[in-house]
Amino acid sequence: MTIGPIQLIVLGFNRPDFKGEVMAEFDWLKDNDVVRVIDGLVVRKDAKGEVTTIKRSDLSGKEAAEFGAVVGALIGLGAAGIEGAEAGAEVGAAATEEGVDIFDEDEIWDVVDEIPNDSAAALILIEHRWAIGLRDAIRRAGGFHVADAWIHPEDLVAVGLLAAEEAEALMEPGGAA
Repeated sequence: MTIGPIQLIVLGFNRPDFKGEVMAEFDWLKDNDVVRVIDGLVVRKDAKGEVTTIKRSDLSGKEAAEFGAVVGALIGLGAAGIEGAEAGAEVGAAATEEGVDIFDEDEIWDVVDEIPNDSAAALILIEHRWAIGLRDAIRRAGGFHVADAWIHPEDLVAVGLLAAEEAEALMEPGGAA
C-alpha cells in the first residue's frame, strides 16, 4: 500500500448550521481519489451544552490494517532499522485491524471541555491521494522535499493590507520616496 502525505486539520464552528455540505465535499474528494479521511471527529455542543459526536474514516477494515502496517513500519524503520520496520508493521497492523481510531474518547472529552456552547470542532486526519504520483515522479527525477507551507486566501489579504499600509506610509509627507 502506498500512502500519500498526511495532514491534520482542526476546524472550529461558531453557531454551526450543518446541512451536509461538508460531508458531501469529503465524499466527492474520496470518490475522486483526491483525499481520504483516515480518521475524523466532529464534536458539537448545542446552546444548552448537549454534546453530539460524529466519527468518520474512509478506510475499510483491510485498508485500515494496511495503513497501520505501513505507518508502523515507517516508525519502526526510523527507530531500529529493518528489524524495527518489521516489528512496527506487525504492531501497526494489529492496532488498526478494527479501524483507525486516532481520535479516541479522551480526545472527545478534551475537545468538549474546550469549546463553548453553540459551537463545534472538527479534527480530521486526511491523506492527500493526489500527491502520490507527483511525489513518485519527483523522486524518480532525483528531487526531494525541502519545505512546504499552506498559503490561505486570508494570508494573501493580509499581505495586501500590509502592502497598502506601506504604500500609504510612503505617500505621507516625510515618507521615503
